[in-house]
Amino acid sequence: MDGLARTGSDHDRGEDWPKPVSEIRYLSTSDRTYQRAMFYAPPSQAPQPLLVALHSWSGSYLQKAGVPYAKWCIAKGWIFVHPDFRGRNDRPEATGSDAVVADILSAVTHAKGNARVDESRVYLVGVSGGGMASLLVAGRAPQTWTAVSSWVPIVDLKQWYFESVRRKQKYATDIVQSIGGVPLDGTRPAEETRRRSPITFLAAARTVPIAISAGIHDGHDGGSVPVSHSLRAFNALADPQDQLTEAQIAAITESRSVPPELLSTEVEDPDYGEKKVVFRRRSRNVTLTLFSGGHEIIVDAALRWLATQHR
Repeated sequence: MDGLARTGSDHDRGEDWPKPVSEIRYLSTSDRTYQRAMFYAPPSQAPQPLLVALHSWSGSYLQKAGVPYAKWCIAKGWIFVHPDFRGRNDRPEATGSDAVVADILSAVTHAKGNARVDESRVYLVGVSGGGMASLLVAGRAPQTWTAVSSWVPIVDLKQWYFESVRRKQKYATDIVQSIGGVPLDGTRPAEETRRRSPITFLAAARTVPIAISAGIHDGHDGGSVPVSHSLRAFNALADPQDQLTEAQIAAITESRSVPPELLSTEVEDPDYGEKKVVFRRRSRNVTLTLFSGGHEIIVDAALRWLATQHR
């Protein structure tokens, strides 16, 4: 299932978006085209935090699952932008392309030109395909972000293609349509997956506070992104002594449980509510959290953590 896309991909604004949030068009530096987003600027004249929220794999800027982010920003007086970044991830211009990165960064530029942004508090959040895009743009433009919260992200498109084939999920077809073929070793499509995957760029984001969260049951029972993606994203950002071994990654992914040698003390985190935290590890600026859930985001946990981050 597609992360926050449980509510479906929307083709009209609908009544769920709060009235203060406007549908806008802004100029992307990618190809000088006007791209769509939902946008909110608070009435305050003082500089305020900016939240850039990214839709999931099959979603768009109108995705209703973006509404909780908007409501948080209205309540807190934050600036909010929810860009389309080329919409559904089933076309070459989407799916981690250069245009996607430029669209997200151009949305930040638009927000700064149309509201008073607190430069010390520029936040990025995404789940599933949005989690992928959040880590990708963190690696490609780390200087932009105060902190990034990424939930159940895809980090390696080639790996995810073959996982999706085995699970007979539609995402394999989406990837083929995006990269121009099956990503077999040594082929141009395989190179395309490398260029579009966060894992290729994540090492450059080690200076950015990044929280990666995943339900330990993802990849099972219909969950679309195996938890191994989040574990490998953590490894790419962590110090060598803190990284998980391949055996540990395989054990967590396959058994949906944490090996005893990794369990030291229980983690209590009320922000996760009923979804108990089963494992947490920090290294450098990255925090990995596994919780008793699946392919999902806990919005309050994501935004409360971001709110604590300052540059």
